[in-house]
Amino acid sequence: MAGAVAAEERAPAWRGGFGRLWTAAIVSRVGDALRTVALPLLAVRLTDDPLAVAAVSACGYVPWLLFGLLGGAVADRVDQRRAMWSVDLVRALLVAAFALAVGLGHVSLPLLIALAFCLTALQTLFDNAATALLPSLVRPDELGAANARLMTGQQLAGGLLTGPFVPLLFAAGAAMPFAADAGTFLAAAALVASLRTAPSDREPRPQGSTLRAETAEGLRTLWRDPALRACCVATLLCNIGMGGLIATLVLHVTRWLHASNSGYAAAMSVYAAGSIAGGFLAQRIARRTGRVRALLLGGTVQTAALLLMGSVRHLSALLVAMAVLGAMGMVWNVNQRTLMQQRAPASMTGRVSAAFRTASVAGAPLGALLAGGAARFLGLQAPALLAGALFALAVVSLIPARRADVPVVTTRVDTATVPPAR
Repeated sequence: MAGAVAAEERAPAWRGGFGRLWTAAIVSRVGDALRTVALPLLAVRLTDDPLAVAAVSACGYVPWLLFGLLGGAVADRVDQRRAMWSVDLVRALLVAAFALAVGLGHVSLPLLIALAFCLTALQTLFDNAATALLPSLVRPDELGAANARLMTGQQLAGGLLTGPFVPLLFAAGAAMPFAADAGTFLAAAALVASLRTAPSDREPRPQGSTLRAETAEGLRTLWRDPALRACCVATLLCNIGMGGLIATLVLHVTRWLHASNSGYAAAMSVYAAGSIAGGFLAQRIARRTGRVRALLLGGTVQTAALLLMGSVRHLSALLVAMAVLGAMGMVWNVNQRTLMQQRAPASMTGRVSAAFRTASVAGAPLGALLAGGAARFLGLQAPALLAGALFALAVVSLIPARRADVPVVTTRVDTATVPPAR
């Protein structure tokens, strides 16, 4: 099946709509990375209470649980390009005002928490609109490669290149990372506003339709599609496992393996490097197997890596496992998102995307709680083994969906092929 269409697959052109969207995504990711590192650094200057510091990070999850599905419904109602640049303008103003408050010495912990909450609440609309917009900027046979390039570029920009600059900016002034973040939002807004997209062919909403009813309709559509339903359940299981693993990884490295903090840094670095490598593998694997089978392969290999991590008490085993997790995690993410964009009706892409993202976010804090209990009562290696068991369940849940797989190149469910915007 996949081999019959592999020759037709192509990479998106950098000139035109996709190139601008990719640049906007990279610029925005740089700003996100600056802010994500700078907020905890600023929080520990304001308080010694671990719970208060953790609350700043927790606000990155809560808005997705509260507004994630709503953001998807709104994204399906509005002009997605306009929604994206409008949201970025608002976020630029919020972060610029916060940078000014920091520079003037008026920052407080409640202000940090409010900023984190508001930015993530706006992100629920932005991210769902971006996922729904991409298929209108590239051809159907370019969609998988476009997702791979977007995710790989974001991982490279946010995971490897930006982090070392945060201490330098922070040394120049606590407001500097946030001022830079505001600038990235403005640049990304300008790039997205310059996009030219084809007129939407979405059918008008029924008279009297409500956001609640449209959200429910999107969830029903996802649940009735065997491939999307299985993929969403599997993604939730994997994110419970990964949420717990990441939350307890520092304990695994420093106490179970008795490695230094540099060992923990090395683990995160090889994970990021593996993710970048996985971006180049994702389409090659999908061309040979199909997208659901690519997920099956990725989940199976990750299960093996987690079992290695939880059973071999040596830093080298951990580094190998983290590199594999990063690579196969990217293979999973690229193919899961592309599968969703291919199978979801164009009028519901935002809502289906929202369901996936909400499931992903919900899994992380639940996994952290489960892993914390497992580490306390079963040993510090238990979170890795628990994650391995959850990944194995995810693979099993995907097996029935392999018959509903789609080729690497496919058309949308309810829209004609749209040439890339130039």
